[in-house]
Amino acid sequence: MVEEKIKIAMSADGKGQDEQPSIMVPMDDLDVVKSDSPHTVDELAQELATIRQSAKKIAIIGSRNLPITHQQMIETLATALVMQGNTIITSGGSSGTNAAAIRGAMKANPEKLRVILPQTIGQQPSDVQDQLIGVPNIVEHSDRAMMTLADASRVCNREIIDECNQLICFLSHTSRTLHNAVQYAEEGHKVITVFYLD
Repeated sequence: MVEEKIKIAMSADGKGQDEQPSIMVPMDDLDVVKSDSPHTVDELAQELATIRQSAKKIAIIGSRNLPITHQQMIETLATALVMQGNTIITSGGSSGTNAAAIRGAMKANPEKLRVILPQTIGQQPSDVQDQLIGVPNIVEHSDRAMMTLADASRVCNREIIDECNQLICFLSHTSRTLHNAVQYAEEGHKVITVFYLD
Protein backbone atom coordinates (compact mmCIF):
# COMPACT_ATOMS: atom_id res chain seq x y z
CA MET A 1 0.00 0.00 0.00
CA VAL A 2 1.33 3.43 -0.96
CA GLU A 3 1.29 5.82 1.97
CA GLU A 4 2.19 9.43 2.41
CA LYS A 5 3.17 10.89 5.76
CA ILE A 6 1.68 14.20 6.73
CA LYS A 7 3.44 15.92 9.64
CA ILE A 8 1.21 17.71 12.11
CA ALA A 9 2.78 19.70 14.92
CA MET A 10 0.27 20.97 17.46
CA SER A 11 0.35 21.65 21.19
CA ALA A 12 -2.66 21.56 23.46
CA ASP A 13 -3.25 25.26 22.88
CA GLY A 14 -3.09 24.86 19.09
CA LYS A 15 0.41 26.32 18.75
CA GLY A 16 3.24 24.48 17.09
CA GLN A 17 5.76 22.53 19.15
CA ASP A 18 8.82 20.42 18.49
CA GLU A 19 7.19 16.99 18.78
CA GLN A 20 5.57 16.11 15.45
CA PRO A 21 3.33 13.04 15.39
CA SER A 22 2.65 11.69 11.91
CA ILE A 23 -0.60 10.49 10.41
CA MET A 24 -0.58 7.70 7.83
CA VAL A 25 -2.85 8.47 4.89
CA PRO A 26 -3.53 5.52 2.53
CA MET A 27 -3.12 6.63 -1.09
CA ASP A 28 -4.22 3.50 -2.92
CA ASP A 29 -7.91 4.14 -2.24
CA LEU A 30 -7.89 7.43 -4.13
CA ASP A 31 -9.59 7.51 -7.52
CA VAL A 32 -7.06 7.38 -10.30
CA VAL A 33 -7.99 8.14 -13.91
CA LYS A 34 -6.18 5.68 -16.13
CA SER A 35 -5.40 6.43 -19.74
CA ASP A 36 -7.54 3.47 -20.84
CA SER A 37 -10.46 4.50 -18.63
CA PRO A 38 -13.80 4.52 -20.52
CA HIS A 39 -14.57 8.01 -19.18
CA THR A 40 -11.69 10.19 -20.25
CA VAL A 41 -11.78 13.95 -19.91
CA ASP A 42 -12.56 14.35 -23.63
CA GLU A 43 -15.53 11.99 -23.43
CA LEU A 44 -16.93 13.71 -20.35
CA ALA A 45 -16.51 17.09 -22.05
CA GLN A 46 -18.40 15.75 -25.06
CA GLU A 47 -21.26 14.51 -22.85
CA LEU A 48 -21.42 17.89 -21.09
CA ALA A 49 -21.53 19.67 -24.46
CA THR A 50 -24.39 17.40 -25.53
CA ILE A 51 -26.38 18.22 -22.39
CA ARG A 52 -25.87 21.95 -22.99
CA GLN A 53 -26.99 21.85 -26.64
CA SER A 54 -30.14 23.88 -27.20
CA ALA A 55 -31.51 21.46 -29.81
CA LYS A 56 -30.76 17.76 -29.65
CA LYS A 57 -31.75 14.56 -31.39
CA ILE A 58 -33.47 12.62 -28.62
CA ALA A 59 -34.36 8.96 -29.02
CA ILE A 60 -37.39 7.73 -27.10
CA ILE A 61 -37.86 3.97 -27.05
CA GLY A 62 -39.37 1.52 -24.63
CA SER A 63 -41.90 -1.04 -23.65
CA ARG A 64 -45.20 -1.61 -25.45
CA ASN A 65 -46.88 -2.69 -22.21
CA LEU A 66 -47.61 0.61 -20.50
CA PRO A 67 -50.57 1.85 -18.51
CA ILE A 68 -52.41 4.76 -20.12
CA THR A 69 -51.10 7.16 -17.45
CA HIS A 70 -47.49 6.37 -18.42
CA GLN A 71 -48.34 6.78 -22.09
CA GLN A 72 -49.83 10.19 -21.37
CA MET A 73 -46.66 11.25 -19.53
CA ILE A 74 -44.46 10.13 -22.44
CA GLU A 75 -46.72 11.95 -24.89
CA THR A 76 -46.46 15.15 -22.82
CA LEU A 77 -42.68 14.72 -22.55
CA ALA A 78 -42.31 14.31 -26.34
CA THR A 79 -44.48 17.37 -26.97
CA ALA A 80 -42.43 19.49 -24.56
CA LEU A 81 -39.10 18.31 -26.01
CA VAL A 82 -40.17 19.16 -29.56
CA MET A 83 -41.48 22.56 -28.46
CA GLN A 84 -37.96 23.25 -27.11
CA GLY A 85 -36.58 22.63 -30.62
CA ASN A 86 -35.45 19.03 -30.21
CA THR A 87 -35.99 16.27 -32.75
CA ILE A 88 -37.57 13.03 -31.52
CA ILE A 89 -36.37 9.75 -33.00
CA THR A 90 -38.39 6.60 -32.33
CA SER A 91 -39.80 3.52 -34.00
CA GLY A 92 -43.32 2.48 -34.89
CA GLY A 93 -45.73 1.05 -32.38
CA SER A 94 -49.46 0.64 -32.01
CA SER A 95 -49.28 1.15 -28.26
CA GLY A 96 -46.78 1.90 -25.55
CA THR A 97 -43.70 4.12 -25.52
CA ASN A 98 -43.10 4.56 -29.24
CA ALA A 99 -46.74 5.29 -30.04
CA ALA A 100 -46.92 7.87 -27.23
CA ALA A 101 -43.71 9.53 -28.45
CA ILE A 102 -45.14 9.74 -31.98
CA ARG A 103 -48.41 11.28 -30.78
CA GLY A 104 -46.60 13.83 -28.63
CA ALA A 105 -44.14 14.91 -31.32
CA MET A 106 -46.88 15.13 -33.96
CA LYS A 107 -48.84 17.52 -31.73
CA ALA A 108 -45.91 19.91 -31.46
CA ASN A 109 -44.26 19.75 -34.90
CA PRO A 110 -44.38 16.75 -37.28
CA GLU A 111 -41.18 17.95 -38.99
CA LYS A 112 -39.30 17.33 -35.72
CA LEU A 113 -40.24 13.63 -35.66
CA ARG A 114 -38.20 10.87 -37.28
CA VAL A 115 -39.63 7.33 -37.21
CA ILE A 116 -37.26 4.48 -38.06
CA LEU A 117 -39.08 1.23 -38.73
CA PRO A 118 -37.53 -2.20 -38.15
CA GLN A 119 -38.84 -3.31 -41.55
CA THR A 120 -41.32 -1.77 -44.04
CA ILE A 121 -44.61 0.06 -43.50
CA GLY A 122 -46.38 -2.80 -45.26
CA GLN A 123 -45.09 -5.24 -42.64
CA GLN A 124 -46.51 -3.16 -39.79
CA PRO A 125 -49.92 -3.98 -38.31
CA SER A 126 -52.78 -1.90 -39.73
CA ASP A 127 -53.12 0.20 -36.56
CA VAL A 128 -49.42 1.15 -36.79
CA GLN A 129 -49.84 2.01 -40.47
CA ASP A 130 -52.79 4.23 -39.54
CA GLN A 131 -50.75 5.99 -36.85
CA LEU A 132 -47.96 6.75 -39.35
CA ILE A 133 -50.28 8.59 -41.73
CA GLY A 134 -49.04 12.17 -41.91
CA VAL A 135 -45.59 11.45 -40.44
CA PRO A 136 -43.24 13.15 -42.93
CA ASN A 137 -39.96 11.49 -41.91
CA ILE A 138 -40.23 7.69 -42.00
CA VAL A 139 -37.30 5.37 -42.66
CA GLU A 140 -38.19 1.90 -43.94
CA HIS A 141 -35.92 -1.14 -44.27
CA SER A 142 -36.94 -3.53 -47.01
CA ASP A 143 -33.51 -5.19 -46.58
CA ARG A 144 -34.77 -6.55 -43.24
CA ALA A 145 -38.00 -7.95 -44.66
CA MET A 146 -36.86 -11.55 -44.19
CA MET A 147 -35.64 -11.06 -40.61
CA THR A 148 -37.79 -11.90 -37.61
CA LEU A 149 -39.40 -8.83 -36.05
CA ALA A 150 -37.34 -9.37 -32.87
CA ASP A 151 -34.04 -9.35 -34.78
CA ALA A 152 -35.10 -6.42 -36.96
CA SER A 153 -36.12 -4.49 -33.82
CA ARG A 154 -32.71 -5.01 -32.22
CA VAL A 155 -30.98 -3.64 -35.32
CA CYS A 156 -33.52 -0.80 -35.46
CA ASN A 157 -32.82 0.20 -31.84
CA ARG A 158 -29.11 0.45 -32.63
CA GLU A 159 -29.81 2.61 -35.67
CA ILE A 160 -32.01 4.92 -33.59
CA ILE A 161 -29.29 5.21 -30.92
CA ASP A 162 -26.59 5.88 -33.52
CA GLU A 163 -28.57 8.89 -34.76
CA CYS A 164 -29.34 10.43 -31.38
CA ASN A 165 -27.42 12.57 -28.88
CA GLN A 166 -29.54 11.42 -25.96
CA LEU A 167 -31.57 8.30 -25.18
CA ILE A 168 -34.70 8.17 -23.03
CA CYS A 169 -35.83 4.59 -22.40
CA PHE A 170 -38.86 3.21 -20.55
CA LEU A 171 -38.41 -0.45 -19.65
CA SER A 172 -38.83 -3.19 -17.09
CA HIS A 173 -35.94 -4.99 -15.40
CA THR A 174 -36.73 -8.13 -17.43
CA SER A 175 -36.62 -6.50 -20.87
CA ARG A 176 -33.45 -7.95 -22.39
CA THR A 177 -33.77 -6.19 -25.77
CA LEU A 178 -34.11 -2.75 -24.18
CA HIS A 179 -31.32 -3.43 -21.66
CA ASN A 180 -29.08 -4.31 -24.61
CA ALA A 181 -30.08 -1.04 -26.28
CA VAL A 182 -29.19 0.94 -23.15
CA GLN A 183 -25.83 -0.84 -22.92
CA TYR A 184 -25.17 -0.04 -26.58
CA ALA A 185 -25.96 3.63 -25.88
CA GLU A 186 -23.55 3.59 -22.92
CA GLU A 187 -20.81 2.20 -25.15
CA GLY A 188 -21.52 5.04 -27.59
CA HIS A 189 -21.22 7.59 -24.75
CA LYS A 190 -24.77 8.89 -25.22
CA VAL A 191 -26.57 10.84 -22.53
CA ILE A 192 -29.01 8.28 -21.12
CA THR A 193 -32.15 8.55 -18.99
CA VAL A 194 -33.75 5.25 -17.99
CA PHE A 195 -37.19 4.89 -16.39
CA TYR A 196 -37.93 1.48 -14.88
CA LEU A 197 -41.56 0.49 -14.89
CA ASP A 198 -41.36 -2.18 -12.17
